[in-house]
Amino acid sequence: METESPFAHSARSARGDGAAVGTSSRRTVLAAASMAAVLLLPACGTSPSRVRRGAAPGYAYSRLTPEQSSDIAIHAMGLVGTPYRYGGNTPEGGFDCSGLIGYVYRSLAGIPPPRTVAQLSDFGAPVPPGDERTGDLVIFGSGRPTHAGIVVEGGRFVHAPSTGGTVKLDRFSSGYWSRQPIAFRRP
Repeated sequence: METESPFAHSARSARGDGAAVGTSSRRTVLAAASMAAVLLLPACGTSPSRVRRGAAPGYAYSRLTPEQSSDIAIHAMGLVGTPYRYGGNTPEGGFDCSGLIGYVYRSLAGIPPPRTVAQLSDFGAPVPPGDERTGDLVIFGSGRPTHAGIVVEGGRFVHAPSTGGTVKLDRFSSGYWSRQPIAFRRP
């Protein structure tokens, strides 16, 4: 005896022969639908993560501990020399500035920051200049931000600057960067 596919009913109906689907086929379909409903219910019952004021829409974040901030800076410094690649977000494939930030924050703190510099400019809480600390974000540009990096000690930051370059450790006081509008954010 041949067994019939549970989808055979659709084919027979399309032919117009009007044959009915067997009871076992209906049970199989009902069991599959019930299982799918049971698996999806927990996703509906979880409470959304808390988004703090100042976070980019759709992005949740939490305050970092001083230890996490230090680990983030150390990890970022360990990536100095990694090639720049537009859209890059891994050590193997290279980094652009927001990809570097995303990789480090996800790896060390489990925080998924936004992917673009524009979104990063609203991520976390604003920090007044002079109050920045290791692990904070530095955002360059006025109006529409143009670049971002991770603050490390001594007035320095790690960033992925441009095509053809590599991840670098620079000073806020160095030539080009000292002339750029600057803001700090603390995830």
